[in-house]
Amino acid sequence: MEESLQRALLRAQVIVDEAKGRHITNQAIIRQLDMLRDAMHRGCYILDAFRYQSHDEDEDAKDQNALFLLEQLQESLNNLSSLILDVNEVVVFLASYPRLYSQPYSMHLLLGNCMFGRQSECELAINFLLHTNNNPRGSEEFEVLPIVGPGKVGKSTLVAYVCRNERVHDHFSEILFLRDHDLTDDGLSKFREGCAMKHQNHIPNTKKEHMRWPLVVDLVGDLKEDAWDRLYSSCKRCMPSNSKMIVTNRSDKIIKFGTTHALSLKYLSREALWYFFKTVAFGSMDPKMHPRLAHLAMDIANLLSGSLIGANIMACLLRENFDIRFWCKTLAFFRGFIQRHVPKYGVHPMFLINQNRSIHLGRVGAPFEDLVFCGEYESCSQEEVPKITVHDVMYGSGKAALGKFEALAWRSPIPPYSSYVYSCEIQELKSSGCKRKRSIKYVTNLC
Repeated sequence: MEESLQRALLRAQVIVDEAKGRHITNQAIIRQLDMLRDAMHRGCYILDAFRYQSHDEDEDAKDQNALFLLEQLQESLNNLSSLILDVNEVVVFLASYPRLYSQPYSMHLLLGNCMFGRQSECELAINFLLHTNNNPRGSEEFEVLPIVGPGKVGKSTLVAYVCRNERVHDHFSEILFLRDHDLTDDGLSKFREGCAMKHQNHIPNTKKEHMRWPLVVDLVGDLKEDAWDRLYSSCKRCMPSNSKMIVTNRSDKIIKFGTTHALSLKYLSREALWYFFKTVAFGSMDPKMHPRLAHLAMDIANLLSGSLIGANIMACLLRENFDIRFWCKTLAFFRGFIQRHVPKYGVHPMFLINQNRSIHLGRVGAPFEDLVFCGEYESCSQEEVPKITVHDVMYGSGKAALGKFEALAWRSPIPPYSSYVYSCEIQELKSSGCKRKRSIKYVTNLC
């Protein structure tokens, strides 16, 4: 059964990778590929869980999981085999779609530099922008696509990724961006003046009836009806017809402003996150050659609560420190970090970080000091960022004096190339010797 599932996964991987490099416009094919991709992620997760269960220290848990995993293996094999048969026609059609890029040699380079897990959402957003409204009356109205989802789920990244697509660039003469602070009366007035200036500058070179602009509105808080009415009226007055609008927000209240079905982004599933995490953490190395490390990596990935940013940060940390003892320390530290916060706040600490709420992170290399997360902000690629990283302070030997400072958490390799900077504070703690001994014993047993 293990070998059969491995062969089915290989076939699915071939189809998914081939489709990933094609410009596919058929929505039914995109949905079929999404189903196949989800089944592939689940199959990979179950197969790895089955392979690495022998490295679990808990013998009772190992016996209890054995039968359950076998059932899951059979279910994944049946589901994947059925979906592969369903996409036989899709495989034939793929050759008719133009290629987008050539794959790099190492898969981790591809996954680390693409919008992972959002292929269908990207295509839907691109199709929305490129679709032309042929209704004369409809052309007078703006088409609006709402994109909603929780914090740090990838809404702004998705929009930036779509706007940099070559097809979108060739289709539009300008791409405009608005944020919360631009929606005041003064901000909208400047927006109208800027649109009018752009309009006049483009008339000599482009016929007025062929002009179109997409407008991206990035909202942090709730958008009230009157504010939306003012924004929409301003756009109708100053922007060319056939222009488009994308509105992003954490709240699904903006869905009512849309003229098409909204895109609702959710955190990655456990299986999809593991597929990404394993690939990035091991890089060009084969996880099957390092089963103990793979077992630890799976435990760490399961603690990330679907956070893609957290997966990037942790996977890069592990790849840079490819050592069994370091991975053991990281797992033990991360488990303790979660166990301290969930009973106290009732939610995963990653949720608190996404809400910019203060939490105690702690430090591996300095047991008598506590690293406190005070907030986060995003910095664009042109701005300077702190040289010290959160990795160095939490897990390494990075020196930081007591008090407040800023540290770089992660720099995104894809548009809009944001840098995530943490506002931190180091506080001195008093720790008893017995607690320190128990912590060391736990890490030793885990290894």
